[in-house]
Amino acid sequence: MKHILKCKFCGEYTLKEICPSCGEGAVRPLPPKYSPVDKYGGYRRRVKFPLFKKEGLI
Repeated sequence: MKHILKCKFCGEYTLKEICPSCGEGAVRPLPPKYSPVDKYGGYRRRVKFPLFKKEGLI
């Protein structure tokens, strides 16, 4: 079964591994699987914190 892929460069959806419009690679556009034991959550929050503060969300 083929999956829908999204080009990393132009954002176009395709069924091919290589984007037909720009020639870059395509990946599955799914979010990472949820896990209650999030090994990288601390890193993710550390990166997002300044962005949230800048936008006034914190």
